[in-house]
Amino acid sequence: MPEPPGELWQDITYRSFDDLRLYVRHYQAPSAKFRSVVCLPGLTRNSRDFHTLATYLSRYAEKPRDVYCFDYRGRGRSQYDRKWRNYVPYIELLDILDFLTINGLHKVGIVGTSRGGIIAMLMAALRPTAMGPVVLNDIGAVIETRGLARIINYVRRMPNPKSWPDAVMRAYDRRLARAVGSIDLSRPIPDLWPQFIALGQVPVLAVRGVNSDVLSAETLQAMIERHPNLRTIAVPDQGHAPLLKDQETVEGIASFFAAND
Repeated sequence: MPEPPGELWQDITYRSFDDLRLYVRHYQAPSAKFRSVVCLPGLTRNSRDFHTLATYLSRYAEKPRDVYCFDYRGRGRSQYDRKWRNYVPYIELLDILDFLTINGLHKVGIVGTSRGGIIAMLMAALRPTAMGPVVLNDIGAVIETRGLARIINYVRRMPNPKSWPDAVMRAYDRRLARAVGSIDLSRPIPDLWPQFIALGQVPVLAVRGVNSDVLSAETLQAMIERHPNLRTIAVPDQGHAPLLKDQETVEGIASFFAAND
């Protein structure tokens, strides 16, 4: 579905610690009374993925809130990094924390899709005071090797876009393949249990695509057992990662943030 004109959001740019120009979409609420939310996309994705959700959250009748959707360095409308080894979650976390500091944002809600959820878990471990409630979209403490291998092969073999809209949606630095290609799939993938457990201080909503090959049902159950305040949404007929565009999921996320302001 095509996006409506850009009056629903404002374009923001800022400078990273190493002077890259980075891009954020700001969906502004009618008033700023409620907690702001930041949306962090998947590995090769960008801020456009969250248009439906961000529009809904910023216009939500009960508690409208400002929403900030990020393009990581090397993705979307953000500047590419000459050092491809900087395409790692830790550096991307630093970029996000810089934006929060520059704009005086505290205890923000987070929606993290796939890699964005990894960044949220890192934030919980390294800067817990920066964050509030978290939505993990099809990512958890254990990443299934089969799903990770599929993602890596997708990045390596990215086909040429068939149209201009397709090219815009896929915009990212192709050297990202070198960064993810350094992962050795012949060895066990390190789990993220310490980082996930750090989320125990905040409410968490875990969204899982029923057909996901990245977040298993078994891992999700283990997360439920280890987190004192975790809710779940299962998205039928979707895999990794749910698109966050269906009414039930979007409403569930909005209600989650409204209940945890």
